[in-house]
Amino acid sequence: MKKWVKSLAISLALPGLLLMGCGGGNGGGSATTNAPKGDAPAGVQERKIKVGIGLNEDHPEGQGIKKFKELVEQKSGGKMQVQNFFSATLGDDQKMTEALQGGLQEVTVPSTSPLVGMIKEYGVFDLPFVFNTEQEAHAVLDGPVGQKLLDKLPEHGLIGLAYWENGFRNLTNSKRPVNTPQDFQGIKLRTMQNEIHLEAFKALGANPTPMAFSEVFSALEGKTVDGQENPLATIKSNKYNEVQPYLSLTKHVYTPFVFLVSKKFWDGLSPEEQKIMKEAAVEAGKYQREVNFKENAKAVEDLKAAGMKVNEVSDENRQKMKEAVQPVIDKYSKEIGEDLVNEMMAEIEKARKK
Repeated sequence: MKKWVKSLAISLALPGLLLMGCGGGNGGGSATTNAPKGDAPAGVQERKIKVGIGLNEDHPEGQGIKKFKELVEQKSGGKMQVQNFFSATLGDDQKMTEALQGGLQEVTVPSTSPLVGMIKEYGVFDLPFVFNTEQEAHAVLDGPVGQKLLDKLPEHGLIGLAYWENGFRNLTNSKRPVNTPQDFQGIKLRTMQNEIHLEAFKALGANPTPMAFSEVFSALEGKTVDGQENPLATIKSNKYNEVQPYLSLTKHVYTPFVFLVSKKFWDGLSPEEQKIMKEAAVEAGKYQREVNFKENAKAVEDLKAAGMKVNEVSDENRQKMKEAVQPVIDKYSKEIGEDLVNEMMAEIEKARKK
């Protein structure tokens, strides 16, 4: 466990995120600010901005959008009012992204996986066992590879302002600890509707079952599925420990969040308003990454204290898992684009040498 916490600590020392390209409930903003109107820069108008996410208010992502609200309202002198919606109140990631494209919602911060059906290159972040540390992932996200992917969004009606932290996905289940590739055998595992994830878990011998995120807890409780996989903060905030005795730190996929704005909304903003949105998205992202780091480190101990049996997968066994899914990596690297995958791997190798 010390080794795992050490890798998190390395990532916290990184510079904040770069990338500027281009629940339930309503109005959950920070209580620390109510910026008075009248202090706005020139070119800033009265605006309402709906921000929706699938996770709850206490999750690091929820805390991130509360920080975004605080910053936007401060920077705009209170003229740009942010309304936050948590716990998929406005729909799941896919529906909210479509709402942005249609100009019906202004902002959402989904994981990158739902974007793959629209932009295949985002599948680079679904390749299993590619990243070993958050430091490596940040080097890719905050560098040329991450920017190239943000640059693909406008033609799909979206603007990407920054990458936030979702983190390494880990496995919980009700059958047994998962330490080796063989331990996946026969586990009925809830996954996202993502072809790379589905094929990777099949290659490991599991029975992957796509399911909406909102249905996961009840499916685990009712034994419709044996397990699920998500980052630690999500496992804790959704109380999966109440229905899952085993947590295995497989770190099988690193998934970022991407901060998206409706292009229809964005194109109607003044340069001053766009600047406020960009700065707030990046500043809130730095804050959100720090919160996520602290929450992940704490989540392991909290989940153990709540009764979960936690095991860390050794580097040797993670390598064996990677070997088991290598045909899946090879197949989808060709579909995603081998040049992009190779560029990403070069960035990872550079980060490993630092």
